[in-house]
Amino acid sequence: MSRVLLADDSPHAQRMGERILREEGFEVITVSDGETAMLRLKDANPDLVIADISMPGVTGYQVCEYVKTSGNHPNTRVVLTASAMEAFDEAEAARVKPDGMLKKPFEASLLVAAATAAHTSGPKPASPVRPGRGVVVLDPEQVRAAVTLALDASLSSLADQITEKVLVSLNLKPYAR
Repeated sequence: MSRVLLADDSPHAQRMGERILREEGFEVITVSDGETAMLRLKDANPDLVIADISMPGVTGYQVCEYVKTSGNHPNTRVVLTASAMEAFDEAEAARVKPDGMLKKPFEASLLVAAATAAHTSGPKPASPVRPGRGVVVLDPEQVRAAVTLALDASLSSLADQITEKVLVSLNLKPYAR
């Protein structure tokens, strides 16, 4: 069984990635920040690290750089992830040399291909985002999943804002959070 360390500050992306990979028989360890990913590298000894480029604190780029340069994980592959809304820094990616790049929300077949390639040490996984091309073709299901991620992240705040506006318009005491 292949072991995957999935580092992403989005609980939805963690659940989605973990579900897809576990269904294919992979052991998945999830963490929500880059610092924890760096700590878990030591004891988890993953075959693959999947790291979000925009985690607060230690980014996926930094996790990738550590894996590739420390000498402690010579057989560990790294795939960086970014949502459709995040800016992907091609120069930084070229500098840290990831084995692949995946866009979120995860397309199951591409995520499994990346994990399988890491397990078999075969060719590097195909990447739907190729540095230098600048154009990403998304299917409607990917767009819907991205919208779902954005709504999931902002729904609580939006509900609080609407509640407060309704209470103010009704001349009632503001909502206590």
